Amino acid sequence: MHAQTLKTMFSPESIVVVGATNRPGSVGLAVMQNLIRGGFTGGIYPVNQRTRYVQSIRAYPSVLEVPDPVDLAVIIVPAPMVESVLEQAAERGIRGVVVISAGFKEIGGEGVERERRLKRRAEELGVTLIGPNCLGLINTNPSVSMNASFSRIMPRRGKIAFISQSGALCTAIMDYAAGHNIGFSKFVSFGNKAVVDEVDLLEYLKEDPETEVIVMYLEEISDGRRFLETAREINWKHQKPMLAMKSGRSQRGALAASSHTGALAGSDSAYDAIFAQSGIQRMENLNDLFDAAIAFARQPLPKGNRIAIITNAGGPGIMATDAAERYHLELAELSRDTRERLMEVLPPTASVANPVDIIGDATHERYEAAIRTVLQDKSVSGAIVILSPQAMTDIVRTAEIVPRATRGIRKPVLCVFMGIVDVSEGVRYLENNGFPNYFLAEQAVHAMAAMVYFASRLNIKGKRVKRFAVKHEEARRYVDTLIEAGSPVYLPQTAANKLLEFYGFPVLKGALARSEEELDQALNDFEFPVAMKIDSADILHKFDAGGVFLKIKSKEQAKDTYHKILENARRYNPTAVINGVRVEDMAKKGLEVILGGNRDPKFGPMVMVGLGGTFVEVVKDVTFRLAPMWERSARRMLESLKMYRLLQGVRGMPPSDVGAIAECILRLSQLMSDLPEVCELDINPLIVYPEGLGCVVADSRAHLHHSGGRACTGKTDGEEYADETPR
Repeated sequence: MHAQTLKTMFSPESIVVVGATNRPGSVGLAVMQNLIRGGFTGGIYPVNQRTRYVQSIRAYPSVLEVPDPVDLAVIIVPAPMVESVLEQAAERGIRGVVVISAGFKEIGGEGVERERRLKRRAEELGVTLIGPNCLGLINTNPSVSMNASFSRIMPRRGKIAFISQSGALCTAIMDYAAGHNIGFSKFVSFGNKAVVDEVDLLEYLKEDPETEVIVMYLEEISDGRRFLETAREINWKHQKPMLAMKSGRSQRGALAASSHTGALAGSDSAYDAIFAQSGIQRMENLNDLFDAAIAFARQPLPKGNRIAIITNAGGPGIMATDAAERYHLELAELSRDTRERLMEVLPPTASVANPVDIIGDATHERYEAAIRTVLQDKSVSGAIVILSPQAMTDIVRTAEIVPRATRGIRKPVLCVFMGIVDVSEGVRYLENNGFPNYFLAEQAVHAMAAMVYFASRLNIKGKRVKRFAVKHEEARRYVDTLIEAGSPVYLPQTAANKLLEFYGFPVLKGALARSEEELDQALNDFEFPVAMKIDSADILHKFDAGGVFLKIKSKEQAKDTYHKILENARRYNPTAVINGVRVEDMAKKGLEVILGGNRDPKFGPMVMVGLGGTFVEVVKDVTFRLAPMWERSARRMLESLKMYRLLQGVRGMPPSDVGAIAECILRLSQLMSDLPEVCELDINPLIVYPEGLGCVVADSRAHLHHSGGRACTGKTDGEEYADETPR
């Protein structure tokens, strides 16, 4: 919607600065000085009613009196005046506006309403507005050279675009980038995002030829669906890596947690799901964020995950090896030919295995021979070159050989010239020639892993939604009947299982006994042993209530158990409405998995899978995805779990039927997408058997709401969400 105007805003031929001033220490002066000192190639028009000149440039009393066409207005006036200035800009034909002024929703109260009015007015006038309460925007392209911000620094030119919701963080990052020789193509703080949000900026950056890597700092995502669709296009069509920091890992439940799924679905789970499904790599801190960004910006992508380590010190080589295992990289097995060639150029004490240890007294010639020989090995996808400065090490000459040793070879090389002072000149040479340098080997390995992650999913398959033949209309009528009497409705296992049956889940045979006579009749349809459970919407944790008995072996034992269950339940919750006692086939032993569905208040239906059982909320080995999802997403969810090794089979255990679990995940995704009244649904446990033998639903519960899900979420409609976590 705003992409074309944003293109003009980032490359304007003229800028009007409303609130420009000569007053020392003011934002208005800082913006003017940045535009001038940054070498902006277009016209600058300061607007100030009290002076004729700002920084020796002719000033005008209002936007309406600027004589020439203007592409961009930067507004730095008190918050109550912003709306009237916006109207003047629109009247003047200006379609792009940056509001740096604060005093809007970030202050609460009156500021919230002021921002609502500003947003509404901008939309009525057809103005693309960045801000308010933002730092501004920067374009380092020499043909524009625009620093329309109040940052103290004009960043150097580069291939990384940085967008941030926080202006204060932007200033710190620019200082960090200057100290680490990091350049940017575009740099923008979008503040309160009254009109332009992160998705609008991504829509612009995906087509920007100057941008090859996109880095984001986000506090929230306004529209999860648009964000995913745009990110997917950037990933596959434009093949630009995206890295993000998302603040606020709170554990706000999506609902007042009436299920395991609700208790585990903190607000951050939806963001993890969005990033996983869009291919965006979420970083924990700024170091990781920019370690990866500079690797993407300066080096070619690897074609595999097999790396080589070349070092003149054993300890750092071991640390790099440990990090490689931690980040799921493999050490390439060097060919016999490569090892023989290395032995010809390295001393007898050197190690020609991987890591290749060329010994502490290594000369630059030795580094050159080792780097080139190793990179020529077909099994090597990329290399990490470590240098620990010794008295005999020529650091600068070693740095100089890296570009020469890699000439003509399209494989990433990341350097670790360890230290700060001694290696500084060599590091400067490396970075000026496109080779990122890291203080620690672990940083380089992590950056390489990020590159492998991105490269591995460029040609992924299975990007489709599988829809099963289910009894959707019957499920719809069933849900409508249940909520006719009121809402919310909590479904214990008998009612929840019926809903699952409509969607083809493998539920155990069961019957509800409301009296001893019904129990006696029901038992005629079962073979002993059986399981017996309390059935009550008011007793969610049946084990805690003494409401579950297993391996009942006879009718007499079943009758005694029936009365025990009712007695325990009434003692546990005297006011509970008890539907009866459920009799059920005993499930055979297997691995216990939990499946769950819930609705995030902002992003809609989500599906969870993880290690099941009684302690699921303690162990928290779970992962979420937004629904509906691509077919491949279900397996990727399982592969991301710590328990996946158990599913593969360990210590004599056979591999579990992963395909059966994946099918249940996809069926649950379809159910949550089709039935917006289902706010929460737990299947715990789903008991999984060896490969080829399937799985069964051993327990379930659900929560319905009559409002079409609006009590749980602001979104219910669904389009496929792709999981781009490669394995």
